Amino acid sequence: MSWLENSIMTRRGVAKGKPGKSHAITEESQGKYHYVYGPYAKPVLTVDPGAVISAETHDAFEGKIKHETDKPSEILNFPYLNPQNGPIYVNGAEKGDVLAVYIKSIVPRGPQPVGTTCLITEFGGLVATGDTALLNPPLPEKVKKLEVTVEGGVKWSDKITLPYDPFIGTIGVSPEIEAISSLQPDYYGGNMDLPDVGVGAVIYLPVNTPGALLYLGDCHACQGDGELCGVALEHPTVTTVQVDLIKNWSFKWPRLETDKFIMTIGSARPMEDASRIAYRELIRWMAADYGFDETEAYMLLTQCGRVRLGNMVDPKYTLGASILKTYLA
Repeated sequence: MSWLENSIMTRRGVAKGKPGKSHAITEESQGKYHYVYGPYAKPVLTVDPGAVISAETHDAFEGKIKHETDKPSEILNFPYLNPQNGPIYVNGAEKGDVLAVYIKSIVPRGPQPVGTTCLITEFGGLVATGDTALLNPPLPEKVKKLEVTVEGGVKWSDKITLPYDPFIGTIGVSPEIEAISSLQPDYYGGNMDLPDVGVGAVIYLPVNTPGALLYLGDCHACQGDGELCGVALEHPTVTTVQVDLIKNWSFKWPRLETDKFIMTIGSARPMEDASRIAYRELIRWMAADYGFDETEAYMLLTQCGRVRLGNMVDPKYTLGASILKTYLA
């Protein structure tokens, strides 16, 4: 029996976690990819809870970096990065509900080498940036193109092969009124770059607007904690998700569930505020749904809580706070 049969999505979802009609978003049917999360774009697809959706995602650069000799500063047009599929309108979703998104599969697409990572001027975790302004000169730009396959992994060099461990770097629902860059993470999800948002996980996103308006893209083939140089192993994919709707389950920040743990996700600067948001939301979840007193949960997490760093390079930093399900029984 799959753990999904006992997941929150299955127990509380309108579709009870059962897959419904299948849909596909191709590059052709998507047409214009989006660079903001907001309620003003026309939905590319309208689905019922339970729908299974496959989407042809671009890499973070919309495929514009093709060779290792390319200079990102000459090719990329900031802030037009992180192209997003969608939005997807989910029938019945309204403010006060939660959209559940089960990530079924992520596979590379396109001719090899499909993977791209690079150094971009004044961007990254260990360099001067526009926000952290320093006089030292920027690092030289550098592009690395890599072969990526499900079976063979990521061929970094003749000596190093990394496992293919894909996840959705940017996923979320529309804010209620704002249109916000797809480079930014916040309460609606967005560019969290959190490796736990991978195959087999369910992410829960609080609905802010009718239909929820789900966006997704920026899939990574692999990434270490922090996305240190600012660019993970970006690659185009066919990503398949299953959506469900949970009525009248209200919270502010994204949550995540796997077979082993539950997690709450916070995004802010400074980094400690992101951690505080994530842990506070986890304590409140444990109190609301698992019978803990808040102070007891606070003390327990001090002993066994875990923090996962998504990114330390975006306009806001993302951290996930988690606890193993074995401690919640």
